[in-house]
Amino acid sequence: MTDVTRAITAATTVATSLDLPADDAVVLHNSNKLALRLTPSDVLARVAPLGQEVAQFEVDLAQRLVAAGCPVGLPELRTEPRVHVRDGFAVTLWTYYEQVTPPAAPADVAQALKRLHDGMRSVDLPSPRFTDRITEAQRIVADPDLSPALADADRVFLAGRLADLRRAIDDRGPVEQLLHGEPHPGNVLSTADGPLFIDLETCCRGPVEFDLAHVPEAVREHYPGADQELLDDCRQLVLAMVAAWRWDVGDQFPRGRAFGEELLRVLRMGAPWPTLDTVVSGLDGH
Repeated sequence: MTDVTRAITAATTVATSLDLPADDAVVLHNSNKLALRLTPSDVLARVAPLGQEVAQFEVDLAQRLVAAGCPVGLPELRTEPRVHVRDGFAVTLWTYYEQVTPPAAPADVAQALKRLHDGMRSVDLPSPRFTDRITEAQRIVADPDLSPALADADRVFLAGRLADLRRAIDDRGPVEQLLHGEPHPGNVLSTADGPLFIDLETCCRGPVEFDLAHVPEAVREHYPGADQELLDDCRQLVLAMVAAWRWDVGDQFPRGRAFGEELLRVLRMGAPWPTLDTVVSGLDGH
């Protein structure tokens, strides 16, 4: 997000109007959405440009998942859980959790993800299918105005890979259910109450292997019953979709262009398909 100052003002104004003191705001994450810790009230505020978010869906879903006993971050308990509109921004308020060290063990994260999936099967809420996200990635790749820096050869390669993987996964006819959508390490908090999943705006319907394609291999090893061939297809699909998003002209992900180039390189190398955290570590030189 480019207009951070206005976004912070919108969040602090909303919090203050609800008797949640917000004398200071610490930026925790800034990409397409801004995450802030507001003190001294210790509130997590999430801010996005109005019309570019699914904030109401996320708030409604969080309440249903909490009721189902799922390990997810709670909306702020001191005020009504809803979307606040201020100065062109959608602001939602959430419980702030101190993260513990060392972080949760892979086995504990896998167990929490299994609990999340089990609880999600009991939640009836209209949600997009995972293929909607493939469609969005395909739209970016197909339109040079949306991805002007993507070379023609890379555009053809990435478009073909997205189409082939979409077809391959659909042909398998996997069982689908409500998913987190992006349960990568950045969306898992290690708290005193155990691992908690946050950022529910990406929730969609699809095979559990689509979620597992986002987690480190050490977590996947502890998750029971995954279809390895389907998981391989989903891992490759996730790499291709994320590559497309990094070439979006409006993408604000840190080091997004370098990430996009690395993902194209990895896709061309072929199997075995790495996990996203492995690609990020390689890019950082670890």
